[in-house]
Amino acid sequence: MTDQRTMTNQQILAVCRSNWEYRGIDDRSLREMLDELSAHLEDAAAAGRTPRDVVGNDVTDFAASWARARAPFTRRLLRSTAMLCCMIGWLIVATCLIRWTTQRAVSVNDITFWTVVAAVTVAWELRRGSLGIGRSLAVALVVGLPAVLLARWLGGDGTLFTVPLWAAPVLLLPGLPYAVADIRARRNTAPGAGE
Repeated sequence: MTDQRTMTNQQILAVCRSNWEYRGIDDRSLREMLDELSAHLEDAAAAGRTPRDVVGNDVTDFAASWARARAPFTRRLLRSTAMLCCMIGWLIVATCLIRWTTQRAVSVNDITFWTVVAAVTVAWELRRGSLGIGRSLAVALVVGLPAVLLARWLGGDGTLFTVPLWAAPVLLLPGLPYAVADIRARRNTAPGAGE
C-alpha cells in the first residue's frame, strides 16, 4: 500500500474517487468534488504546501468525511439496509447448502446475534464508512457472541420460525448494485490500478 505521506495528487484523487463511488455519490457531484479537490491540491502546490496539508494525515478519513457531508442520511441508510439484507440472504443460502435443506430454522439466538451485529454495523457505517471484513468479524465476536450467550441463557434456543430458500434471492437483490460498486471501487484502488 502507498505511504499516505508521499502520495501524489493523482493518487489522492484516485483514493477519493473510489471512496466516493463506493459511498454512492452521484456522477455529477463526484465530478464537482474531484474538480474542487484538484483545485485545492493545485493551489496548495503553488503555495508551496504539500497534499497532506489539504487532506490531512488520512486520505480515506478525509474522503469519508467529505462524502458524509455530501451524501444524504437517507441514501446512506438505504445502502446499509440493502447490504444487511444481502448478508442475511447469503446466510440463508450458506445454511441451506451446509445442512442440505430448503429451509433455514431461525431461533432466538439468530435474531439476537443479527440484531446486535446489524445495529452496531449500521451505526458504524453511517458514522464512519465501511467496516470491511476484518472489523465485521471483530464486531461479530466482540458484540454478537456475548449477546447470543445472554439470549441463550435467558430464552433458550428453540426454533421460532423457518425461512424458505426462495427468500434468499429476494434478500440478495437489493444489495447487488452496492456489491458491484464495492467490487469496482476496490479494483480502482488496488495497487497499480491507476498507473
